[in-house]
Amino acid sequence: MSGDIKRGTAEMTAAMLISGTIGWFVVMSGQPVSGVVFWRCLFGALTLLVICGALGLLRPGILTLRAFGIAVFGGVAIVLNWLLLFASYSHATISIATTVYNTQPFMLLMLGALFLGEKITATKLFWLALSFAGMMAIVQAKPQTGGATGDYGLGILMALGAAFFYALAALAAKWLKGTPPHLIALIQVATGMLMLAPMTDLSHPPADVGTWAILVTVGVVHTGLMYVLLYGAIQRLPTHLTGALSFLYPIAAILVDRLAFGHALQPMQIAGAAIILIAAAGMNLGWNPRWLRPRALES
Repeated sequence: MSGDIKRGTAEMTAAMLISGTIGWFVVMSGQPVSGVVFWRCLFGALTLLVICGALGLLRPGILTLRAFGIAVFGGVAIVLNWLLLFASYSHATISIATTVYNTQPFMLLMLGALFLGEKITATKLFWLALSFAGMMAIVQAKPQTGGATGDYGLGILMALGAAFFYALAALAAKWLKGTPPHLIALIQVATGMLMLAPMTDLSHPPADVGTWAILVTVGVVHTGLMYVLLYGAIQRLPTHLTGALSFLYPIAAILVDRLAFGHALQPMQIAGAAIILIAAAGMNLGWNPRWLRPRALES
């Protein structure tokens, strides 16, 4: 294994494990979802500002007006994604919300077909149908008594909405190919900070040190550091390895939810989650079921 592969694997693993713990921090902050996202954007922006400055990405002329506008669009999408995902935790548990959120590749598949002219093959349709079957299993499952509060179905819809907006942000990133990713991330969190400032009660900020520590961690570690690790890994790893390691995120989230909050998945939920993750793996890693492969023409 080359040095780049080893380093990229370590970076991707760390990024996914960090992402898998964010649900605990969001819940334990005790803050409104909009407030958590605002502080995440603020502390994330400060962190990424330092990183972009150190990398020389703040010089004039590095970004066109068109690229800036697309980055802002992606920022609006990514912030709506965070708002919906974090809000879904209180309705469908971190485990279920994160698993449903991993339908992102299929959202991007549909958007790519609509806006980029990308072809939808029979194999991709198979994985899409399998993911939908897993989704239906989760929807039909009964949430565990004493688990999440609120409406279970609403939580699933919020997680699906979060996946859709993440796919929009990914689509924007495709349009920004060649633009420094750390600069894109900085524009995104700065956009979120401006979006949410009017909805955040800045006159009554959190009063205790523990809450501030959680919010700073979400901004610095789960945003600034995670972006650096993720983009570093993407630059070093082949696509199939990046896709494979990305599944550490939902696995870590499920374990955190079980250990920290005692939320155990029911059998039908486990089956649905497994189906969705297998389908997403098939999409990301390019698996091609044998019966879907075109038969060779007989001579």
